[in-house]
Amino acid sequence: MLDTLYFSGFCELWFTIGRGSRVYLIPRPSLTKSVIVYIGGGEYNEKITILQNKLSVIFYDGKRVGEQTLALRVSGNKLALFNCRLIGFQDKLCDDRGNHFFKDFFIEGTVDFIFGSGKSLYLNTELHMLGNNEMTVITAQARDSASEDTGYSFVHCNITGTGNGTYLGRAWRTSPRVVFAYTSMSEVITLACWNNKNRPKRDSTVFHGEYKCSGPDSSMVERVKYTKQLNEEQVKPFLSLGYI
Repeated sequence: MLDTLYFSGFCELWFTIGRGSRVYLIPRPSLTKSVIVYIGGGEYNEKITILQNKLSVIFYDGKRVGEQTLALRVSGNKLALFNCRLIGFQDKLCDDRGNHFFKDFFIEGTVDFIFGSGKSLYLNTELHMLGNNEMTVITAQARDSASEDTGYSFVHCNITGTGNGTYLGRAWRTSPRVVFAYTSMSEVITLACWNNKNRPKRDSTVFHGEYKCSGPDSSMVERVKYTKQLNEEQVKPFLSLGYI
């Protein structure tokens, strides 16, 4: 059953994704309205395609008291996503498993809001921090050993937001691999930049690298000692689609 309600500039559609693809039922929004698709509880295994003429589509799972909720979990292989906005706080994007390409994204959060064991390239993406002076963290990549071929690469991205206590990543697992290249870093980044989650033994197992970043807090002078200041040859594998 499809029930359409209009209020405050939004077109709300109340139906559950998962019983066959009902995304085709989404009408084309007007220039002044967005479409909110409410997702019911359960686990879905469904390929969802949003056509280019269906703008401003928002998937929403409602409020769950006392629980964190994901905006997106990505577990497929060879998956490419473009022009999406993910809004939230902690643990918003589960970049879980497989090789992924994210381009022209806006991702907002507070702590570990990009996490998982994916191998992914983020291109031209804005990472927007919602912080004060307390610790906020962009990535919690879950590689457990150097033999695992996983990791996140951020290329030509832009880090914005509020606060001044943001880390690019922390050692949630033993051997996270995260690289930032040609990325603009605003004052929200703490000068240490990376966090070992109070596990000094992981200083020798993490791969946290930077290359030719810019902005007020891009200086390598006060970075933690295990930060890798990559050279041209070292960063080359992380810069193109060949990485994934």
